[in-house]
Amino acid sequence: MNNFNYINDISGGLSCIDNLKVAGSREGKYGVAIIVSKNSQAAGVFTSNKVVAAPVNYTRNMIKNGIVSAIFVNSGNANCFTGQQGIDDCEELVNLVSKDLKIPSSEIAIASTGVIGREMPMDIIEKVTYDTLSKLDNTPESSFEAAKAIMTTDTVAKEFAVEISLESGEKVKIGGITKGVGMIAPNMGTMLCFLATDAVIDAKYLQKALKKATDDSFNMIVVDGDESTNDTSLLIANGSSGVEVVDNGKINERFQEGLDYICKVLAKKQVKDGEGATKLIEATVTGAKSLDDARKGAKAIVSSSLFKSAVFGGDPNWGRIAAAVGYAGISMDESLISIELANNEESVFMVKKGNILALDDTPELKKAEEIMTNEKVIVNVNLHLGDYSATAWGCDLTYDYVKINAEYTT
Repeated sequence: MNNFNYINDISGGLSCIDNLKVAGSREGKYGVAIIVSKNSQAAGVFTSNKVVAAPVNYTRNMIKNGIVSAIFVNSGNANCFTGQQGIDDCEELVNLVSKDLKIPSSEIAIASTGVIGREMPMDIIEKVTYDTLSKLDNTPESSFEAAKAIMTTDTVAKEFAVEISLESGEKVKIGGITKGVGMIAPNMGTMLCFLATDAVIDAKYLQKALKKATDDSFNMIVVDGDESTNDTSLLIANGSSGVEVVDNGKINERFQEGLDYICKVLAKKQVKDGEGATKLIEATVTGAKSLDDARKGAKAIVSSSLFKSAVFGGDPNWGRIAAAVGYAGISMDESLISIELANNEESVFMVKKGNILALDDTPELKKAEEIMTNEKVIVNVNLHLGDYSATAWGCDLTYDYVKINAEYTT
């Protein structure tokens, strides 16, 4: 649930949007999902990695016209570091979908996820593509199958949807699916995320809305600190509700809050399902001199391999939190910092304005040890230097994470 009485969680994922069809299919480790919503306004954010997958380059160029009618996604192969052959394969798959759906190829986006440096197994991908095209529908089941089709090392499919009541009483919906539980440290993009809304909104404003939502959600999660070559987040708006969400050049605040909310929910689903993860970490930094400082501080905590390991072991080693904030490259003063550990029911200060409370055999340390056994560990850090705050999410670092990635291609 959320804190806004005008944003309601609804079921159906992408299928909550009228005039949209979606489907997904798999054959072994290879999957294909297709989303069709003709003549939709479109926006996207992408990886900033300098090793860039062919579908990222392809879609980044095609989306400049602001119109997307279909999105093709494959899992099991990243189509990255594949040279001209990778671009050729993108074009072949786009043309296949274009011919079948009678949609201009210039209106079809493409995304991939999987192993880097391997040529696409086009015979298998094309077979699964035809299977997916035959299943296109607007049902909760079709959205769920699409969410499953884009999974790689994910253990659960991830989808969500909301309905937003505007001040006028009119309503708009946003639905989405996402994947990605490893190689997660997004920077200007997310792993793979596909969102759709029935709102009426021009691509220019859609881009602004997506960028803001991404900065506060997908760009604030860390599983392992490795940024993917394929990070892609796309948002399409087909206007089927007939409800405008831009007035006098301003995006409706409730629409933006709804988009922010769904992105945060999907982002937290990703880190909760992080490779090998057993615990969710939520880190909030307050009292920062700037928003950038707050974001950097919060991400440093959830990125720290030492602290993530401590969370796995249930060790309330607050020194690792302090060290992470200290190397984050932000303004901080150890004589002012407060560090608190919490779960959803209780909390305890380890350090308060530079004074250590959680010494050996203290009630504070005992309480902190109890808190660290929970499936969700909350870290609150107050720098006492300013008025800015930010929250980041991550997961613990476990033996299974090493095992999964030691055997990823073998």
